[in-house]
Amino acid sequence: MEQQANEDAVDLLPAWLARQAEVEAVATEFGVPAREQIAGVDLFRAMVAGRLPAPPICKTLDFIMVEADFGRIVFQGRPGLAHYNPMGTVHGGWFATLLDSALGCAVGSALPVGKAYTTAELKINIVRPLTTKVPMVRAEGRIIYVGGRMATAEGHLTGPDGKLYAHASTTCFIFDAP
Repeated sequence: MEQQANEDAVDLLPAWLARQAEVEAVATEFGVPAREQIAGVDLFRAMVAGRLPAPPICKTLDFIMVEADFGRIVFQGRPGLAHYNPMGTVHGGWFATLLDSALGCAVGSALPVGKAYTTAELKINIVRPLTTKVPMVRAEGRIIYVGGRMATAEGHLTGPDGKLYAHASTTCFIFDAP
């Protein structure tokens, strides 16, 4: 089934690179916005539009949020040598960070002003190794459930050729923002 999907896949890399260039052209800085000003999907849309700073972890690990909708967030990143483990492939922590960011922000996109979230549990399945031969990957997170105290989301990490590199699920605590 995956082989057929890969044969039918259009090379998305040019479109992904163009989208990243658009987002980076308006990005202003890295930092942490004041959550009392804006929340939910508007917070993440403002980050993509460059009206609010991107999270500092994005600079550290070379990834960026490129899409933000209610219940759905997409990050894309470039696997780099700085992300390699001793085996010569991208460290599982890099996979996990991209997926945790997409899944958590998908949950955050559904929260009102005054509420925050944190990851309580993250389950990741890496289905193939990743190296710098893959120029870019996308982590897409989608909410499954959002309640008053807990939320769940799921997502996947794919290459521009449609290959699946990992999939994940999360449970997040929801709490009053500090």
